[in-house]
Amino acid sequence: MEKKSQLIVADSKILPEVFTKVLEVKKLMACKGEKSLASACKRVGISRSAYYKYKDFIFSYEELFTRKIVNIYLLLNDSPGVLSSVLAFLHSLNANILTVNQSIPVDGAAAVNISLRLTDESDKELTELHSVRELDGVLEVKILSAE
Repeated sequence: MEKKSQLIVADSKILPEVFTKVLEVKKLMACKGEKSLASACKRVGISRSAYYKYKDFIFSYEELFTRKIVNIYLLLNDSPGVLSSVLAFLHSLNANILTVNQSIPVDGAAAVNISLRLTDESDKELTELHSVRELDGVLEVKILSAE
């Protein structure tokens, strides 16, 4: 009988160092910090075999506790710079923009859906997010979800 997989959360301080090094290699490869897996493993100080042994079982869980994903819908006036000013406003909130989907403007207005990640000051930032309505060219704002 095969044992069922179970996820646990543990402080990295109590885990073998190889686990955190596997995470470092995964991050280096995702961010194109190294050209090859071999060089990433060498840089971090683990063997490729150790990486392959654990890579499918080790994941970072940090952002789930300190970040909030928000999906917003905006109806914007079809004029130059409106979307840019919205994105600049979101940047001022230290939001990490995950996706931007804009439809083709119809009758002078375009629908835009934005997914973003806020920092651990999410309650304050969510309140400030509503003030995006005050920007020139923003016709409508709806927060669709906040996790």
